[in-house]
Amino acid sequence: MALENGGKWSKTALIVIDMQKDFIVPGGPMLVKGGEAIVPNVIKTVEVARNRGIPIIWVVREHDPLGRDVELFRRHLYGDGKPKPTSKGGIGAELVDGLVIQEGDYKLVKTRFSAFFNTNLHSYLQGIGFTNLVIIGVQTPNCIRQTVFDAVALDYQHVTVIIDATAAATPDVHIANIFDMKNVGVATPTLEEWCHS
Repeated sequence: MALENGGKWSKTALIVIDMQKDFIVPGGPMLVKGGEAIVPNVIKTVEVARNRGIPIIWVVREHDPLGRDVELFRRHLYGDGKPKPTSKGGIGAELVDGLVIQEGDYKLVKTRFSAFFNTNLHSYLQGIGFTNLVIIGVQTPNCIRQTVFDAVALDYQHVTVIIDATAAATPDVHIANIFDMKNVGVATPTLEEWCHS
């Protein structure tokens, strides 16, 4: 894709993080309260990226239904009669309505906050020549932040977080984390600003 889309966006990938039903749909066991409100902007960002020839990387959590690959602090959610969030093959692990992995997109499964931790994301991006990342999804203080800080540590040239296509449990938490990311050189446009860039 890096060679096909040419021009300004030729070395850019869009990373969509954890836009899954267990995180977004009201009543979900891992509900991010601000998540449902950003779904239209996430859909729009994906649409704009496709129109620009930017490849889409869908990063999702998919856990063993017995919780054997879950962080220690979450293992209690995977016992008998428990919700077992984002279990592989479960409805809660599916993308929310309106988001679809299409042919040519890349799906990456993670089991921790960062999309880079114990995954092949960095080698995949290096192998296809991408140096610029646009990151959207949930939730800002955990998976977004960890992925962004790892991208910065790995020396990606341009890291962008679209601030109204990411969310946290509260606006204050979201804004504080955006501020921290901006302080390490991350671009933080609105969707409208990014669409016109």
